[in-house]
Amino acid sequence: MPTRDNIRNVAIVAHVDHGKTTLVDAMLWQSGAFGEHQHVDERAMDSNDLEREKGITILAKNTAVHYRGPEGEDVVINIIDTPGHADFGGEVERGLSMVDGVVLLVDASEGPLPQTRFVLRKALAAKMPVILLINKVDRPDSRVDEVIDETYELFMDLDATEEQIEFPIVYAIARDGKATLTKPVPGSSGNGQGGDLDSDNLLPLFKTILETIPAPSYTEGAPLQAHVTNLDASNFLGRIALCRVHQGEIRKGQQVAWCRHDGTVERVKITELLMTEALERKPAEKAGPGDIIAIAGIPEIMIGDTLADPEDPRPLPLITVDEPAISMTVGTNTGPLVGRGPTKGTKVTARLVKDRLERELVGNVSLRVLPTERPDAWEVQGRGELALAILVETMRREGFELTIGKPQVVTKTIDGKLHEPVERLTIDAPEEFLGAVTQLIQGNRKGRMETMTNHGTGWVRMEFVVPSRGLIGFRTEFLTLTRGTGIAHAVFEGYEPWYGELRTRTSGSLVADRAGSATPFAMMNLQERGTMFVQPTTEVYEGMIVGENSRSDDMDVNITKEKKLTNMRSSTSDVTETLIPPRQLSLEQALEFIREDEAVEVTPDTVRIRKVELSQQVRGRSRGSAAKGKG
Repeated sequence: MPTRDNIRNVAIVAHVDHGKTTLVDAMLWQSGAFGEHQHVDERAMDSNDLEREKGITILAKNTAVHYRGPEGEDVVINIIDTPGHADFGGEVERGLSMVDGVVLLVDASEGPLPQTRFVLRKALAAKMPVILLINKVDRPDSRVDEVIDETYELFMDLDATEEQIEFPIVYAIARDGKATLTKPVPGSSGNGQGGDLDSDNLLPLFKTILETIPAPSYTEGAPLQAHVTNLDASNFLGRIALCRVHQGEIRKGQQVAWCRHDGTVERVKITELLMTEALERKPAEKAGPGDIIAIAGIPEIMIGDTLADPEDPRPLPLITVDEPAISMTVGTNTGPLVGRGPTKGTKVTARLVKDRLERELVGNVSLRVLPTERPDAWEVQGRGELALAILVETMRREGFELTIGKPQVVTKTIDGKLHEPVERLTIDAPEEFLGAVTQLIQGNRKGRMETMTNHGTGWVRMEFVVPSRGLIGFRTEFLTLTRGTGIAHAVFEGYEPWYGELRTRTSGSLVADRAGSATPFAMMNLQERGTMFVQPTTEVYEGMIVGENSRSDDMDVNITKEKKLTNMRSSTSDVTETLIPPRQLSLEQALEFIREDEAVEVTPDTVRIRKVELSQQVRGRSRGSAAKGKG
């Protein structure tokens, strides 16, 4: 089969925070992609505001670098930077459909983690060659040999073929833009175990990519086939489709057959053809097999569609992604404070929310939106809590006001029995918290321990299989328990029979019983009852949750109570009492905190927690009837 030897398509896959985006930065700089005095932000591929704030990659993006090969030939290396978080697995799967091989990046200290397993499983299933890149080898706690052994075990575990297990190993310090094929000597950098590299650039990595990743192959004379793997938008060009050309040639202005995902075929014209150079898309006249291109001129094109020869249209298979595991209800804001605040939410109607959710489905293949009994609320299903929270945060920044229900798991009926999703949870924590962490997961959340490893460094690594329901609200409790030192990562494992009832939150809520402004006098008395969530002078309403009760039941409280003023001087009037600062919950923490009868109210300004039923009387009657039923 003929190949295009001047192109390589490679994806960089790794667990969160192992250094993918930093490595791509260094590859761009060293390939001369940027001008000498050009200003480029760190983590240039994380272009989205939320990606920069959270320090994670959310969207799979591509870039291209030019590398001069050993014989002076110019080779274009198309690099796909994929998310490391399993919640954005749809992005990973799309990214892998564009490439011919992967660079698996692993931290020299942490080793392979759950998301490493997740992205590697996808690459091996696609029969792709793998380059192992051990990053951060200069860390004082690096353990290069053990990490390589753990990676071999992971390959065996995932049933890799003999060819796939014979992978080349590159050692790197991505932050410094260095890579080598020679294993660093431990302790040579003078700071504990980390080692120096015998190289001061990334040339060894570029050479390894050229030798290991196959050039795109094609069939001579085959009709055009280009697969749409991602979407973008431009104010000037409208919707832009990112495609990988598999066969044939595509030109600007050409008529092509648009094979839609519903099976219909339509003739369309390619009005604009763009190819990526560094971080910019530049106009091109034509593209051939193996090229990754952006095309404009088809306003309703979708991910998974194929552009083909009008005389001989041959659609490629649709992109399939894993089933969603978590769902939550997203509806319009029904609270009393809707449309109020310094930054008023301008998008508060059901029609606007519905249109926005439908727009999200166009570019996010791992999301589903289903109707509910209410006309102003929809069930949104996705991979995990984080993916759904990112969607809500994005909508909030666009001016939407929403009410979000408690995240639930998406169940399945298999052989007549109810099954629920389970996750593989990996925890790194100091030894002293071993018993408490085990009790937290195995006791309340019905997890089971699979393995436990003690590295002899004072830290232990534990692996559990836990129902996804048990991980809703887990992270906050876990960080409190380990005093912020523990690290937890989970990845979808499969479905198991229903685990029964779980009791994950042991505390109740402090609920405001009337509207008004929170007063320091009332909060002073209430802070003995639990943790407050609101600042003094915050506007509250009946049914709004203003704090966490230290006991297990809910308590209706008057947080607007004023101090009675008299002309009698009190003996304690000069004593200054201090308020404990309230706990400010982020959107993710609020979603973790709420129970089934509670909801999160999201506006451009604030995140509030409230009862679904605001009226104290109605809630009291329903509690009474539930108690009678139990009796």
